[in-house]
Amino acid sequence: MNVSVVGSGYVGLVTAACFAEKGHKITCVDIDPQKIDKINNKIPPIYEEGLAEILESVVPHNLNATDDLLEAINSSQATFICVGTPCAADGQIDLTHIKKVSEQIGKILADKKNYHVVVVKSTVIPGTTQDHVIPLLESASGKTAGKDFGVVMNPEFLREGKAIIDFKKPDRVVIGSIDDESADLVEKLYYHFKAPVLRVDLKTAEMIKYTANSLLATKVSFINEVGNVCKKIGVNVYDVAQGIGLDHRISPHFLSAGPGFGGSCFPKDVSALIYKAGEVGVQPILLNAVLEVNRNQPEKVLELIEKQHEIKDSKIAVLGLAFKAGTDDVRQSPSIPIIEGLLDLGAVIQAHDFEALDATKKIFKDKITYHSEIKDALAGAELALILTEWPQYKKMDFTPMKEKKIFDTRYIINQDLLPEDVEYEGLCW
Repeated sequence: MNVSVVGSGYVGLVTAACFAEKGHKITCVDIDPQKIDKINNKIPPIYEEGLAEILESVVPHNLNATDDLLEAINSSQATFICVGTPCAADGQIDLTHIKKVSEQIGKILADKKNYHVVVVKSTVIPGTTQDHVIPLLESASGKTAGKDFGVVMNPEFLREGKAIIDFKKPDRVVIGSIDDESADLVEKLYYHFKAPVLRVDLKTAEMIKYTANSLLATKVSFINEVGNVCKKIGVNVYDVAQGIGLDHRISPHFLSAGPGFGGSCFPKDVSALIYKAGEVGVQPILLNAVLEVNRNQPEKVLELIEKQHEIKDSKIAVLGLAFKAGTDDVRQSPSIPIIEGLLDLGAVIQAHDFEALDATKKIFKDKITYHSEIKDALAGAELALILTEWPQYKKMDFTPMKEKKIFDTRYIINQDLLPEDVEYEGLCW
């Protein structure tokens, strides 16, 4: 099938690459010439495990990138909208990009004779596709949705760092639609992925996405709050998490206590659902608490460090900048407020990450130093602070440190393998 994908970020490019690998002919559409050039040269503009290998195998015969939306739509049967929907401070999502793209697609559909399906894959609040996307498409095209062209809401459920795996082996495929023809076409696209397909209306599909992310975020904040109690009473929260995770009703997933969740999804999606709840007169007590616990968790890290170490003028090796391992994304990463807090207290920061150094430089500029080698970040440090669960941190040589003190927020270090002269402290245990 010929498919166009508008937007080449984490969702758009992963969607395009994985569909192309299954034999579909994919055209990525973007306004960024650097992204377009990189994709056409088989270079991922983002870091995502396995993405480079797929681009190497599918470009250019099954996948290409362009800024020509007209040609991309006219040569395809379906167009996926994968543009960003950033969140304002009050939680309201910004629909600027999705509205602009919807209008542009509508203008092109005005002259297209063949039935075309527009698939919204961007994360949008329930009611967005029906109340904004469809009216813009209809107004710009002069045609009627469900009759002259199709509209589908197909949410993504991808974890950054594991997005390729999640796309190839989905737990489910959710298809929200207003007509069977459109839903049938999208379902055929996923034929090779062997997953349960749930066909619902547009608003339900949108709500499923927000509910899923909000529940996962709730599990993270829940175990972090329990972990803060465990720290006070001398209990290892990871043992507790293992004990409750063996209950099939709970499962062990998203029960890893730490400095809090970040990234482009959980903070934004929970905030957006809270905003929507307020619009319809509901006070979401639990969801507000989820965000409050998450906002406070970096402060817990700073409080514990400050109690045990003299921070002013001390060299601190910050190990891990990305909000999670397997990505270069520092959006809403707990490392950011923690580093800001340490700088305010007078620390000298020597930072390391395997993928996120460039992204962090845009935030802190020359306020901290950046190191591509762990040993260089540790050199002369009086404290090593582990913030991201990169597996390479499990076995480190702490010899370069001035004082061998470790503060581990991710429970990644095997204490039994630590030398006797290393002082080890955890966040929630």
